[in-house]
Amino acid sequence: MKLKRFLLRYFPPGIILEYEQGGQLKTKALDLLDLTPHSNVDSIIEEIVRKEPLITDKRVPQLRELVGKLQKKLAEVYDSQFSLFKVLRAHILPLTNVAFNKNGTEFITGSYDRTCKVWDTGSGEEKFTLEGHRNVVYAIAFNLPYSDKIGTGSFDKTAKLWSAERGTLHHTFRGHTAEIVTLQFNPTSTMLGTGSMDTQAKLWDVETGVELCTLNGHTAEVIGMQFSQQGSDVLTASFDHTVCLWDSRSGKRTQQLVSHTAEISAAVFNWDATLVATASMDKKVKVWDVRQGRVMQTLGGHEDEVLDVAFDLPGHRLASASADATGRCWDIRGSFRLLCKLEGHEGEVSKVCFNPQGTRLLTASADKTARLWDCETGKQTQALEGHTDEIFSCAFNYEGNTIITGSKDNTCRVWK
Repeated sequence: MKLKRFLLRYFPPGIILEYEQGGQLKTKALDLLDLTPHSNVDSIIEEIVRKEPLITDKRVPQLRELVGKLQKKLAEVYDSQFSLFKVLRAHILPLTNVAFNKNGTEFITGSYDRTCKVWDTGSGEEKFTLEGHRNVVYAIAFNLPYSDKIGTGSFDKTAKLWSAERGTLHHTFRGHTAEIVTLQFNPTSTMLGTGSMDTQAKLWDVETGVELCTLNGHTAEVIGMQFSQQGSDVLTASFDHTVCLWDSRSGKRTQQLVSHTAEISAAVFNWDATLVATASMDKKVKVWDVRQGRVMQTLGGHEDEVLDVAFDLPGHRLASASADATGRCWDIRGSFRLLCKLEGHEGEVSKVCFNPQGTRLLTASADKTARLWDCETGKQTQALEGHTDEIFSCAFNYEGNTIITGSKDNTCRVWK
């Protein structure tokens, strides 16, 4: 094995090693999830060198420089206010979802008008329309981090794979017998996963368009799906009150997480896939130990259905959004301490996400606003106003300096 070069990953902090083995170019990640601006660099370098044979003494000065760059990035303060940059009247019928590409230069919108549109974030111009589905385009995704392909899942029971650069169709995936409502690429962009109201999830080969396997085991609709960052595990969340974990290579179920007493509304891995967080209509959030398949902590307090849940990128904090018009944020490093309540919305809060730096939370609500909050104090720092109907989707770009909001008023708003 021979190390070719280092690549820097700011969010969450890490260094990617690109190396050659047997004539093939491969990568592995050194995750530095606990790095802070005040961490002792010498001890970090010492630990990395001890564990990683690819890093020779000659490479240590370069490694030290990169860790320093990560610390400098972590020390930057992100507390600027966002201003409305563009209003995009995206579709003739209501939107279903919105998603950024890796660096936020483009985003996509799905709609009841049976299309997905690709937009240039900077100019607000439509690049092209992806046409071909025969019903609502509900689930949409870029193949992050590459962002050269787009997946769309439809109520017409098919998924499609498109070129993000030309708008041309690569494959149509047929096999589900009911609406497709969730969709995601694996981290290496070799597989596309789809989840359906037919109680099944499927994994597809991106290159050939062939079905690799069916994840069969739920007894009700599959409404959520996520690959682990390592790509070896997949989680599926279902209205049957359970979450299942699967081996993505064999399609075999490895765990079934059973404890909720009502439908699951959202489920997510933390960065290293050691934890899963679930949100449920039973008003509870649960954090699960993946290795043991058991509940580590049940987080109560919400007075109505919990609709969304999100980890910050390093996996130190967890946030929830609820139909009780509030959000919550917990420190989950051992104590599961409630850091703050997010109070101020006047309608149900359907989405919550952290900025890449982990300093702000963004929520979307039926009260027609999206709001920004300080993660430590729960203080509202800004309300993003102007939509004339419920906001159902919100997202940060990779740098955290651009926000997109999608609303039932048929518009997207870009905030910078």
